[in-house]
Amino acid sequence: MALELRHLRYLLAVAEHGSFTRAAEDLRISQPTLSQQVRQLERTVGVPLLDRTGRGVRLTDAGETYARHARRALRDLEAAERAVQDVLDLTRGHLRLAATPTFTAYLVGPLVAELHARHPGITLDLREMTQDRIESALLADDLDLGIAFSGAHLPGVEAQTLFTETLSLVTGAPDSDADPPRPLPVGELSDRQLALLNGDFATRSHIDAHFAAHRVRPRITVEANSVQALVEIVRRTPIATVLPDAITHDHPHLRPVPLEPPLPARTVTLLRRGSGYRSAAARAFTRLTQDVVRTRGYTEPPQ
Repeated sequence: MALELRHLRYLLAVAEHGSFTRAAEDLRISQPTLSQQVRQLERTVGVPLLDRTGRGVRLTDAGETYARHARRALRDLEAAERAVQDVLDLTRGHLRLAATPTFTAYLVGPLVAELHARHPGITLDLREMTQDRIESALLADDLDLGIAFSGAHLPGVEAQTLFTETLSLVTGAPDSDADPPRPLPVGELSDRQLALLNGDFATRSHIDAHFAAHRVRPRITVEANSVQALVEIVRRTPIATVLPDAITHDHPHLRPVPLEPPLPARTVTLLRRGSGYRSAAARAFTRLTQDVVRTRGYTEPPQ
């Protein structure tokens, strides 16, 4: 019997469901047909791949090994299909991109706008998730690229430096012609009411660590899970916040106030899986990301 891809999918479906009946329903084939196909696969391989003696069905030791390679083979074939579908002129294609939450407030919009302007035929699957989830999804080939921060990355994840992100105290700016504000000693924040991102954000941990290092305990009046919510609060109230300086570039009603000493800068990176196929869409997006960062004047990291 010639081995076909359906035999691999049938075996993995039975292993996933632990049942021929449920697997057959999911695959929309009859149970006898499914059983026959799996038996044929086992005859071809020469060993039992499934243990049918218990109440459910599970992989044998040999089956575990075979299934692991089968999953890898199917992933590689899916990557090959994506490669075949890519065209060199990028009139079509697909990009799977994720970013940590604060980047959706100032970076994702310009990047998507530039992608659509240059390559309107590329479709985009955009997700917002934490950095650890981005790296896991890259390794599982569920994403093509991720935007996050430099640091200790999972083995197999590569990082390309984009720019340095700086943060400041942010207040409302009723007078846009006012002189630039003087640096504010961080100790004076103890007398300020602040609205900050909640603890789900890496940015909040970064801010808290700076405050703790300087023994500052500001009055945190509001915690929010949205940068846009903080922007509106600061715009309409005397409450201040702490956000990346790049966010204020697109909000003339906000005024960044440098802190003394300043919050440590963070290096923004473009993450990708180190091995495996890189689609034409991913390569094009990498190039345009560098152009957008340069055009918008984001700070380049020190060499």
